Amino acid sequence: MRDPLPGRPQSDDPHIPVLLDPILKAVAPVQGLWLDGTLGAGGYTRALLDAGARVIGVDRDPLALEMAATWAKPYGDRLTLVEGTFSHLDTYAGTPLDGIVLDLGVSSMQLDQAERGFSFMRDGPLDMRMSQQGDSAADLVNTLEETDLANLIYAYGEEHASRRIAHAIVDARAREPITTTLRLAEIVARCLPRPKPGQSHPATRTFQAIRIAVNTEFSELAEGLAAAERALKPGGMLAVVTFHSLEDRIVKRFFQLASGHEANANRYAPAKTDTTARFDLVTRRAVTADDDELARNPRSRSAKLRVARRTAAPPLAINPADLGVPQITRKGRR
Repeated sequence: MRDPLPGRPQSDDPHIPVLLDPILKAVAPVQGLWLDGTLGAGGYTRALLDAGARVIGVDRDPLALEMAATWAKPYGDRLTLVEGTFSHLDTYAGTPLDGIVLDLGVSSMQLDQAERGFSFMRDGPLDMRMSQQGDSAADLVNTLEETDLANLIYAYGEEHASRRIAHAIVDARAREPITTTLRLAEIVARCLPRPKPGQSHPATRTFQAIRIAVNTEFSELAEGLAAAERALKPGGMLAVVTFHSLEDRIVKRFFQLASGHEANANRYAPAKTDTTARFDLVTRRAVTADDDELARNPRSRSAKLRVARRTAAPPLAINPADLGVPQITRKGRR
């Protein structure tokens, strides 16, 4: 399961998938070939398998696939494991899919490993790479121009103190490179008021923004939704669980546009000539955790589920800007 808050205490069970019962209810009956685009600890995959489906479990994190070896054997050839990303999920099956489930954000498994650098509750290298490839968080923090860093923190973290934080980061790295999670968290915390009881750590939004940038999460999401549209057979189900307002806004707009409700998605955009529904909405509003689930699994408190059913209409190309994907122009690196 996923959690957007990289600093909150990890006392509850990290392997409980959020909103599982609402998902299974919304997509029933579960049958045929499904793809779980965020395998993680395998919660959704195992539930789909136990319900009778065959599943392709996909994750960009090679450690998730290694962990799956500890529980996958009893499912035999009903389970296929693939190291991959949202943007290519239409290439993994070779045949139209009956359903796709996507659980967005960082996984609890990743948060709990200090050496992965996602959480500021445990000191570790400033990494944050889900795939363990490409630029790390430390690379971005220590090389981006101050304006670019401020824009990134504001656009991807909705942090209103982004310019103050970026200036503090640039000032601190001039004395010594920022290479650990706790040092970055301390720099950010000094820029903001002390949180009141119950409020998140001051560095939460900044860590979220940097993680999203490191893993190109928003472009992967937009491309993944388009890939899901191409991959699903008519009647196939798409279930997406989000954990913060930015990614939920993207998913909501995608479903609005794809269901033919273009006017509700962006009233300022030019009217589209083709409003043929490529999806029918199963959930008209986002589904959230009920009191029982919140009591069992506090990590579900910010989760939102949206579900839609694929129609027989041909897929269309998607412009990420139409989905509200934040656009950032960078000056470069120092």
